[in-house]
Amino acid sequence: MMKFAWDNYKRYAWGKNELRPLTKNGHIGNMFGGLRGASIVDSLDTLYIMGLMDEYNEAKEWVQTSLDLNSNGEASLFEVNIRYVGGLLSAYYLTGEELFRSKALELGEKLLPAFNTPTGIPRGSPEKSGNQFQPGKGLLDLLLQVMSIRKLLNKIEKPHGLYPNFLSPVSGNWVQHHVSIGGLGDSFYEYLIKSYLMSDKTDEEAKKMYYSALDAIEANLVQKSPGGLTYMAEWRGGILDHKMGHLACFSGGMIGIGADDGEPEKRQHYLDLAAEITHTCHESYTRSTTRLGPEAFRFDSGAEATATRLSDRYYILRPEVIESYMYMWRLTHDPKYRDWGWEAVEALEQHCRVEFGFSGIRDVYTMTASHDNMQQSFFLSETLKSACTTFHLHESDTGSDPEHWGIHLYFLSVLPTEHNRALNGTDVLCFRG
Repeated sequence: MMKFAWDNYKRYAWGKNELRPLTKNGHIGNMFGGLRGASIVDSLDTLYIMGLMDEYNEAKEWVQTSLDLNSNGEASLFEVNIRYVGGLLSAYYLTGEELFRSKALELGEKLLPAFNTPTGIPRGSPEKSGNQFQPGKGLLDLLLQVMSIRKLLNKIEKPHGLYPNFLSPVSGNWVQHHVSIGGLGDSFYEYLIKSYLMSDKTDEEAKKMYYSALDAIEANLVQKSPGGLTYMAEWRGGILDHKMGHLACFSGGMIGIGADDGEPEKRQHYLDLAAEITHTCHESYTRSTTRLGPEAFRFDSGAEATATRLSDRYYILRPEVIESYMYMWRLTHDPKYRDWGWEAVEALEQHCRVEFGFSGIRDVYTMTASHDNMQQSFFLSETLKSACTTFHLHESDTGSDPEHWGIHLYFLSVLPTEHNRALNGTDVLCFRG
């Protein structure tokens, strides 16, 4: 799958941000402020982990000779950070190649102007231009900015202990009380627990913030449907919206990896909650005709784990459900998570694979596919990496211990180190077209 997706990107969209597989051309868009090659940078670690060394070396050469960080334009700070800075740092972590570190530092410097606000809280879309370059600053300054923001978040009042999605970079106050574990809010919680784990469990501030937030989430957002499914609702000014987004399905894996460091009496509870959330997200897949999950699914008006609105029925090759399968398999070794992962792989092959790559689909509830003509960069960097590492992992894949791999730039060394027996056909998933 990976090689098929990569080869078609290389053939028809090399240097562009994503492949449009139906029209056999590249897509640039305006999300990255003029930066190019998102699929290349985002996929560096996946190629390396999978042992696709020819492809990895091609990608490395492109980064060295063609990655231009001097573009102008408004960019999404979050997306540039996770796909470009994260991609470069992941590659540096795995390979030790100075090229990736220096590029990440250069790009980090260019993102710093986003933090030039009265509170230090960054704007979501900084203007990235040559005249905003700040010599002498870099990722350390970026980290210090983040630590400063944490302290501000600890001081301000949080409704019921929850963190709303919108915070004013001018006043430092909440703009509106919309809380979601999905879009706009998801990564905040994920990065708290992963910051703690990455610090060799010394970042006590991140740990405290994470478990306090999780307690508030359980008290206010975690719900049980009449049919017995556990889900994360959204919160709008004190009123629950019984909707769960595909993006929120990462939380099964997140709660799982944090279970062992909670209070001793809560550890099994957290692992059980992680399993329940992951089960619900699996149900969102199995209750669709294609066995792929919708962008959002609801638990009201008699609906359970299904999309009731036409605007929520699409699937854009997202990784969150498969990522939770991967984490839960690593944590529990329950074979059902591999079974569920394989179901998703088969559905991707059946409904999203087209002649020249992979494409999202507009309606998961019909067998007559309507493709969106976009092979997202995160499909290569996250969805396929999570699927592959659910089934097959060897020391040779990373040149290190088998537990050293990750999502975005996060590489966790706390998961079980026992080698996993590969399922039949796994090398087709990971290494062949």
